[in-house]
Amino acid sequence: MAVRFVNEDLIGKPGSRAALATPALVLDLDVFERNVATMADHCRRNGLSLRPHAKTHKSVAIARAQIAAGAIGQCCAKLGEAEAMGEGGVESIVVTSPVVSPRGIARAMALNAKISDLMLTVDNPANATALAEAAKAAGKPLKVLVDLDPGLHRTGIAAGEPVLALAKQVHASGSLTLRGLQCYAGHVMHIEDFADRREKSLVAMKLLGETRDALKAAGLPCDIVSGGGTGSFDIDPEARVLTELQGGSYIFMDKQYNDVHGGNGASMPFETSLFVQMSVVSNNTRNLATTDAGFKAFSTDAAPPVLHSGAPEGSAYFFFGDEQGGIALPQGATLPLGASLTAVTPHCDPTVNLYDAYHVVRGDTLVAIWPIEARGKSA
Repeated sequence: MAVRFVNEDLIGKPGSRAALATPALVLDLDVFERNVATMADHCRRNGLSLRPHAKTHKSVAIARAQIAAGAIGQCCAKLGEAEAMGEGGVESIVVTSPVVSPRGIARAMALNAKISDLMLTVDNPANATALAEAAKAAGKPLKVLVDLDPGLHRTGIAAGEPVLALAKQVHASGSLTLRGLQCYAGHVMHIEDFADRREKSLVAMKLLGETRDALKAAGLPCDIVSGGGTGSFDIDPEARVLTELQGGSYIFMDKQYNDVHGGNGASMPFETSLFVQMSVVSNNTRNLATTDAGFKAFSTDAAPPVLHSGAPEGSAYFFFGDEQGGIALPQGATLPLGASLTAVTPHCDPTVNLYDAYHVVRGDTLVAIWPIEARGKSA
């Protein structure tokens, strides 16, 4: 059988982590499994279903691990991600962004025919009409969540009469099945101060709860109320509004979420499991080393990566080009050619989207390579 990934021959060999061809996306399996269990236990204790967001990991193997630990399915930001998850055997999927183009709607109908529990989100009456017509023609009802705008104005329909009218339209369509509401307050997730984040998140939950109550008072079904995320996982349950939590980044953590504080200034209960491993490829200048991981190896929408291991204390990474990263070294420090370094990703989701696979390690051993099937599925 042809080799699919360059590091496949290292699987199972002691010390193979240090020998990886780089740059490589590395997943610490022990830490990952603890994170998965921590969130699953949290949701069980709080009477919530867990529907993790696959936009973070884009991997069927990770989706299966989450479902095995108790998750009810997956969220997907894009239809392409949902198709990849469906092909991998995930049966319960919520597409959290609107699907509006005729070709996209046709693909959604095809996926709805293949899996048992597909739900789309809708925030526009014209889109609801198009989905209803397509579902009627396809011969299978389509489950729908109405997306409520929590104030971010990215997607979602306004509270009050607009959301109620849209929910009534969906319910009366005959070919769409109204299941409830979605609301994701993405603008609060990375607020570092816990008290400030809590206040703003609970404002969104109050709006969502009032909307849920309005739907029920109008005789409309609202069995599912889906939302929340890693930044509000320990805040939103106290509002007793959500039925399912959509957190995603908790499995990996990154620089942005590591800067977010829990209650009383404590750290979040999730550990960093995802790293980019790189190698020193040049060291000819004093107090400087060049690695093989540059702009193409990390997301660039946040601060530069944070060095985790392999470099002298006081070293700092900086972007040095498309293919190279620089390591500014303390006075007198050096790094030999081939030295292996790891860095915490600045933002895990778009960093994952740059790679074809996870290099899954336990300790110093590569134990598996998991493909990232939904990489690049932006449509």
